[in-house]
Amino acid sequence: MPIQTDYLVVGSGMAGLWFAYRMARHGKVIVLTKKDDSESNTNYAQGGIAAAVGPDDSPEIHMNDTIKAGYGLCKEDAVRVMTKEGPGLVRELDALDIDFSENSGRLDLGIEGGHTKHRVIHAADTTGQEIEWGLIKAVRSSENITLWEHHFAVDLLKGNDGNCCGIFSFNRESGEFTEIRSKVVMLATGGLCGIYEHTTNPPIATGDGVAMAWRTGAEVENLEFIQFHPTSFYGVKLDGRAFLISEAVRGEGALLRTPDGTRFMPNYHPDAEMAPRSDVARAIYNELRTNRLDYVLLDLEPIPDKHILKRFPMIAETCRKFGIDITRESIPVVPAAHYSVGGIKTNLWGQTSIKGLYAAGECAHTGVHGANRLASNSLLEALVFADRASRAASDEAYEDCSVEKTGPFESSFHSMEDPSLINSLCSSAKQTMWRYAGIVRSEKEMKKGRKRIAELRHELEALYPERNFSPGIKQLRNMLIVGDLILRSAIERKESRGLHYVEEYPDMLPEARHTVLKP
Repeated sequence: MPIQTDYLVVGSGMAGLWFAYRMARHGKVIVLTKKDDSESNTNYAQGGIAAAVGPDDSPEIHMNDTIKAGYGLCKEDAVRVMTKEGPGLVRELDALDIDFSENSGRLDLGIEGGHTKHRVIHAADTTGQEIEWGLIKAVRSSENITLWEHHFAVDLLKGNDGNCCGIFSFNRESGEFTEIRSKVVMLATGGLCGIYEHTTNPPIATGDGVAMAWRTGAEVENLEFIQFHPTSFYGVKLDGRAFLISEAVRGEGALLRTPDGTRFMPNYHPDAEMAPRSDVARAIYNELRTNRLDYVLLDLEPIPDKHILKRFPMIAETCRKFGIDITRESIPVVPAAHYSVGGIKTNLWGQTSIKGLYAAGECAHTGVHGANRLASNSLLEALVFADRASRAASDEAYEDCSVEKTGPFESSFHSMEDPSLINSLCSSAKQTMWRYAGIVRSEKEMKKGRKRIAELRHELEALYPERNFSPGIKQLRNMLIVGDLILRSAIERKESRGLHYVEEYPDMLPEARHTVLKP
């Protein structure tokens, strides 16, 4: 028998938890997460959440900085909404007993690349973790919210009238399938950079929400824009992800140098180390390729030792464990896939092209980030648009939920895959994306990449036809769908803009356009 709830949330990061927290006032909420409740990209956000709360700042200044960083592709109405509504919501977040850093009784505001004001609210260098814990505490205290951990969302349920009316879910621990009916489904499944070989994302960031939405008929937008964080710790992985060295380190004065000590960023951009991430990542990529280097160095010498340890205690401790004293030594760094700017297309209220289906956070595309995300805007975007979605969703009425189909998945079709084989295919997919859809691209090579993804999809289907199911198989299938969508979007954009640089088309076209794909 199907389980009924009022609101169903897939994902337990900032967007999903805030939406659930808001919706608990209107009805019963189930939150599904495929791992533990705190496993999300939000949890690993070091830098902070940007909002115009300083005395010398304003939403208009923040909006102008965001639009400038977006290389002409930001949707101005979305940016205005985010920067205007953000400060009030951040203050509400602060009231949830989240331990943000303070200075003389006021919020301590940092600055990062692309910002012209100190506006990055943070909790030392573990902001995401603090926010995540605060929201989980608030969610768990509500009688109207139930958290279902270790539940893998298999597919969306679609009614005969085309609306989304629930999820078909698999319990990893019990091995049982569950059909959950709901008048609203919020996809807050996070990022997709786990489909790259080198990434700062946790292994669960495989684009499941984008793939599910695409299969159900939702539009996706601007998936070609993948942000590569310029500074991940070279040669170090924690739980399968590259360890990120926050952009805030450069905001406090750290410099980028080649191993021989040469500072190079002034040669690439007038803002040097404080240039937008896309410029810094490409500069590092060029230094690595041109000089045949394995890494460049992040030099923290300009920052006083006491300030380093106070502002970046987690980074300092992690580096120490791997033999680097950041008060005395530079950190070897390289770029890594970090954030998906594109995603499921939504309006200003988090609504997708399918009635009853909402999306927020990294899996969604609101248009805020344009062609390059301004540092620390991601948590703010998730907060603002999850909040707006909660206001719109509260007015949704139950629709006819005569399910069109629940998919071919039933417990009798549960397949035990060969883990080594699935891991091999997964590694091939990640290597393909890193090689063909990386920091610098070539149209010719991207077409090869898309062909290789198609081969991997064919190989997977030959081994495990659609009616076979396991979380590993389904997750890999999702990765291959999303990988193809990224490459397809990138091939369609015949220019270089922001995060998307293609060798055959090095110039930016005068007219800005969005890449919208429809199933």
